[in-house]
Amino acid sequence: MENKVALITGASSGIGRSTAEAFAAKGVNVVVAARRKEELDSLVASIEAKGGKASAIATDVSKSKDVEDMVAHTIKTFGRLDYAVNNAGIEGTIAPITELSEDDWDKVMNINLKGIFLCMKYQAKAMVKNGNSGAIVNVGSVNSFLGFHSGAAYVTSKHGLVGLTSSVSAELAPQGIRVNLLCPGITITPMHHRIRNLIGDEVYDQGIIPKVHLQRAGLPIEMAKSILFLCSDESSYISGSTLTVDGGLTLTM
Repeated sequence: MENKVALITGASSGIGRSTAEAFAAKGVNVVVAARRKEELDSLVASIEAKGGKASAIATDVSKSKDVEDMVAHTIKTFGRLDYAVNNAGIEGTIAPITELSEDDWDKVMNINLKGIFLCMKYQAKAMVKNGNSGAIVNVGSVNSFLGFHSGAAYVTSKHGLVGLTSSVSAELAPQGIRVNLLCPGITITPMHHRIRNLIGDEVYDQGIIPKVHLQRAGLPIEMAKSILFLCSDESSYISGSTLTVDGGLTLTM
């Protein structure tokens, strides 16, 4: 992987940040993107302090021009694009369907589903134009398969990634570009903490964690290592697939 180039969205915290650090540790040049530029600059400084190469660009993945500029920045900075990790996402408003506003629905869809469509559109163009093979990993969730009370918008956006990923894999595989979906289970991230505060410690500790075979939440670095695997040559015959990294949670739900 050394001297190749990775683009990671949603890189300001959580899984995205850990993934950028993991790529950089392998000698990959990384471009990190998110809406919060200050956090991105801190990440770039941390990577560079360890001898890595990184660049940051503020990006709202729901806006086509932002995504186009993000990919163009990657090519301008490092000359190519080998790996793309489409991790940006929000949980949005958790509310019963009778109370969920159209604006709240649209906001989740625009970032979680449309955003990944836009990212792959421009990432694929760059990879094909450069004539190099590549790997794209979209980040879904165990809620790509499992619904939950008052989670209609979030769950629908994550379900949609299954079809989007498999369809784009069929398009791009003949050109040497593999596309896969990573579905994390409960992972200790800022989103995780917000949801835990919403549902309460008792429900979380006594109702959810006991259903995880490993009896604990996952760590962002554990997701990052799985993403690196899906990008690496070790997974050269994997495309259009879903890797569920959830400690066994979906087997008990």
